[in-house]
Amino acid sequence: MTFTPHGKHLIAGDWVSGPGTFTSSPAHGAAHDFAVGSPALVDDACRAAEACAVAYAATTRTERAAFLNAIADEIEARAAAITQIGTEETGLPEARLNGERGRTTGQLRQFAAHILAGDYLDRRFDAALPDREPAPRPELRMMQRPIGPVAVFGASNFPLAFSTAGGDTAAALAAGCPVVVKGHSAHPGTGEIVAEAVHAARIACNMPAGVFSLIQGGDRSVGEAVVTHPAIKAVGFTGSLGGGRALFNLCAARPEPIPFFGELGSVNPMFLLPEAMAARGAQIAAGWAASLTMGAGQFCTNPGIAVVIAGPDAETFATAATAALQPVAPQTMLTDGIAAAYRQGSERIAGTSGVQALVATPCDQRRAAPYLFRTTGAEWLANHALGEEVFGPLGLIVTVTDADEMLALAAHLEGQLTCTLHLDAGDTAHGRRLLPVLERKAGRVLANGFPTGVEVADSMVHGGPYPASTNFGATSVGTLSIRRFLRPVCYQNLPEALLPDDLREQA
Repeated sequence: MTFTPHGKHLIAGDWVSGPGTFTSSPAHGAAHDFAVGSPALVDDACRAAEACAVAYAATTRTERAAFLNAIADEIEARAAAITQIGTEETGLPEARLNGERGRTTGQLRQFAAHILAGDYLDRRFDAALPDREPAPRPELRMMQRPIGPVAVFGASNFPLAFSTAGGDTAAALAAGCPVVVKGHSAHPGTGEIVAEAVHAARIACNMPAGVFSLIQGGDRSVGEAVVTHPAIKAVGFTGSLGGGRALFNLCAARPEPIPFFGELGSVNPMFLLPEAMAARGAQIAAGWAASLTMGAGQFCTNPGIAVVIAGPDAETFATAATAALQPVAPQTMLTDGIAAAYRQGSERIAGTSGVQALVATPCDQRRAAPYLFRTTGAEWLANHALGEEVFGPLGLIVTVTDADEMLALAAHLEGQLTCTLHLDAGDTAHGRRLLPVLERKAGRVLANGFPTGVEVADSMVHGGPYPASTNFGATSVGTLSIRRFLRPVCYQNLPEALLPDDLREQA
C-alpha cells in the first residue's frame, strides 16, 4: 500500500491549508509538503475546543469509552499505511512501528476499560449531620471533573505512542477534555494519517467537531501560541529539556498559569552492587549494551550511566561492555537534528577532563554508532555535565571507590525517570542504604532489569523530579495519567437532580 499525505491541518472537523508549506525530511522514501501552522489556526482550533468543552465533559463514560475504542479500530484499519509512512519518516524498522502501533491502540482500549470501571473519579461522600454539636455538617460529595481543552505536543522519538493519538491524547479524551495536538515536524505524514483515524472515529461516535484538532508544525510560533491560548487548561509534552523548559516558562507566565506536564529526559543510572557484579557482571554488561543501543538509544528511559565499585569485577564489567558494543552497527536516528545533537554530546563527554573513551566509532550524518566512556566517581561528582543526558546510544561507566561514594553519587543525582539496582541476596544491606535515596530521585526504581520497557499499567509511573519531568506528582504512562486532566469538585447540599450523573449513582 502506498500512502501519499495531503499535507493539511485538521481543525475542528475540517482539513485546511496553512499560510505556507514545509517539506518533510524522511530517512528514506519521498519527501512531501505539509501546511505550516500559524497562530490564527491555533486560535481556530482552541476556540472550537472550548466551544465543545462542556458538551464533551457531559458525555457518559460509556460514550467516551466507545470513542476511544473506535479510534483504536480506525488506527488498526490504517495499519499498513501507518507503517509505510512511519518507517519512511523516522527510519524505524517495521517491527518497531508495528509494536508501537499495538501499544498505542492497546492504551486507548485500556483507558476505555478504566473509565468504565469508574474508580478514577475518586468519588467521596460525607453524609449530612444536622444534629452535630457545636455545628451541623452539610452533605458533601466530591468527584474528579474534566479541566477543559488540553494541548498535546507530538514527540519525535515515539511517532505513535507519544504523539497524535498517544498517551497524552488518550488520557485527555478519556478524562473528558478536548485535545489540540501540535504535530511533530519529524513525522507529519504519520501524524496526519492518525488524525484521519481520530476524525473517522469522532464522526462514527457523533462527538463534537472541536473535540480533536491537529495543527502541523513548521513554525516555532505554533507551539508558543497553543500553550499561551486562554482556552488551553493544561499541556502534555515529551521532548528536550531546553524546549520543554521554554514552554513550561510560557505556561507559568500566562495571566492564568496552567500545569505543564513535561517529560524532559533522564540518564537513568544503574547501580551495580558487589555480589551481583561478582556473580554475573559480564552478563549485566551484555544486557546493558543491548538496552543502551535499542532503537539507536532514542528512548527517554535509556540507561546511560552504570555505577560500579572499583576492583576486578569493575574491570570485567568494562571489558564485557566494550566487547558487546564494539560490533554494533550504526543505526539511523530519527532526525538530522537529533543525530547532530548526539554527535555534539558525545564530543562534549569525550572532551571532559578525567574521561576515558572505551568505544568511539565516528558517526556519519544521520547514523549513530554507540559510544562508551569511563570516569571516576570523584570526577563525576565534580563535573555536573557528566550527569546530563546525551540522547542516543552513549554509555558512561562511573567507577566509585566504595559503597559510601556510590551513596554520595546517588545523593547528587538530579531527578530521574528511573534508577536501577542490580543486586543479589548478599547485596541487601547495600540496597537498603540506596533505596531511600533513589526513591527521592526517580519515579520508578527497578531491580535486576533494564528500564527501556515502560509497561502501560495501573501501577506505572513515568515521571520523576525535575528535570526528568516538570510535575513530580504525575505520570505520562499508565491509567494514572488520566488524573492529570481532572480536578476535584465538591458539591455541598446539591439536590440530587443537579448532581452529575456519576455522582447521582451514589446519591
